[in-house]
Amino acid sequence: MRVAVAGCCHGELDKVYETLALAERRGPGPVDLLLCCGDFQAVRNEADLRCMAVPPKYRHMQTFYRYYSGEKKAPVLTVFIGGNHEASNHLQELPYGGWVAPNIYYLGLAGVVKYRGVRIGGISGIFKSHDYRKGHFECPPYNSSTIRSIYHVRNIEVYKLKQLKQPIDIFLSHDWPRSIYHYGNKKQLLKNKSFFRQEVENNTLGSPAASELLEHLQPTYWFSAHLHVKFAAFMQHQVLEIGHDPSAPDYLEYDIEWLTILRTTNDLVNVTGRLWNMPENNGLHTRWDYSATEEAMKEVLEKLNHDLKVPCNFSITAACYDPSKPQTQMQLVHRISPQTTEFCAQLGITDINVRLQKSKEEQHLCGEYEEQDDVENNDSGEDWSEYNTDTSALSSINPDEIMLDEEEEEEDSIVSAHSDMNIPSVEPSSDQASDFSASFSDVRILPGSMIVSSDNTLDSSVGREGKYDEAVESGDGIDLTKVPLKRLSDDHEPEQRKKIKRRNQAIYAAVDDDDDVA
Repeated sequence: MRVAVAGCCHGELDKVYETLALAERRGPGPVDLLLCCGDFQAVRNEADLRCMAVPPKYRHMQTFYRYYSGEKKAPVLTVFIGGNHEASNHLQELPYGGWVAPNIYYLGLAGVVKYRGVRIGGISGIFKSHDYRKGHFECPPYNSSTIRSIYHVRNIEVYKLKQLKQPIDIFLSHDWPRSIYHYGNKKQLLKNKSFFRQEVENNTLGSPAASELLEHLQPTYWFSAHLHVKFAAFMQHQVLEIGHDPSAPDYLEYDIEWLTILRTTNDLVNVTGRLWNMPENNGLHTRWDYSATEEAMKEVLEKLNHDLKVPCNFSITAACYDPSKPQTQMQLVHRISPQTTEFCAQLGITDINVRLQKSKEEQHLCGEYEEQDDVENNDSGEDWSEYNTDTSALSSINPDEIMLDEEEEEEDSIVSAHSDMNIPSVEPSSDQASDFSASFSDVRILPGSMIVSSDNTLDSSVGREGKYDEAVESGDGIDLTKVPLKRLSDDHEPEQRKKIKRRNQAIYAAVDDDDDVA
């Protein structure tokens, strides 16, 4: 099975699929599956644009709306996770995953599906320690704080994924697992991105939550994006050959173990902004193991009538953008998706959005999120978007932002799928920082056998045990760690880029700039 992997798509689906068509013409055959590692930007209309935590000048409709409206259809099955540049109100409708357009499937806050026998998991968002232990309390209309916290990873999603026992073939995250840079060409990374040096040396770059999942799940392949690192070599290998089950169906299937975990952890879901910890075996909780038993999985199978096929039940839930009739004041609505309603009813769980709406009605917990500034402020000197959407909830500087390096504008590539991802698919180092955050619990130090400290590990063969041999080689024997993709973008960087990119050092800090935003 041929699988294409893209990093941050930024809504430019036309260009992504054009690139896949080019790769197919140059390669041995058609692509069976496209995986996207976040910043997908499933923007349907002008209201969705207002829910993206980006400066106004980067708010562009791009081309997703054409696939949402039915004007176009994705030529290849596309599975993606969320990043920090998303129409968060759209993705919030599908917390457990679902179709955002025909043939384009979102994995949800966290999720696992199967395609042709290949088990694919992922987690959306980026790690921020101060929100990690909170519930999913945000709901539209977002304010200057919740428009960012909505895409911050929560401990409940990591906890669910850690209940998995069966092997994972492919896992997707938006930000990198912390310490993964010790297992690639660190010297080249720091040459290209010198402003990462302090975080790399302090072992604070990347997500400790993703690192913990990497250690626990040990998938055959792990793909991430977010940091906008590119290398020119081996770009033609962005399409991978992955072994699959020839007898498995060629449609997307639910994963029975994951469905069972969603059902058993249903009562753990929290929709408040209060900090809380996951159950653990410390004498304080009557239950801490929520993994799927054979009996529980059989019960879920019976509830689904032994049919694990993901139904093709995409439905339009919001008006689609019409270039001839722009609607700059389109109202933001907290919607309940029919897909999620159907999924939750089948599985016997509660939609997070239903819980949020109930909280608003009964306890007025979301009252603060309805507050928006009355006057738009353009003191930052940013250019307005061509769609002139409301940007009152955003400051001109987003502390979650990763800026591109200046050299990247000077280079071009016709083979790129607009991917800015590095493809590290091996395990992290054991020299993780011990002080990730007081709010990040249950971080385990990795075994010494996993230590790799060379600056140029890509230039030498690194022996690993078990399935890590699979993680670094594709079906044709190509070393996948040598094939990060190159990003091609028509966007121009701000003139003050050098000043902005220094903020990268604070992106994963325990106390962040966005805490100070009014």
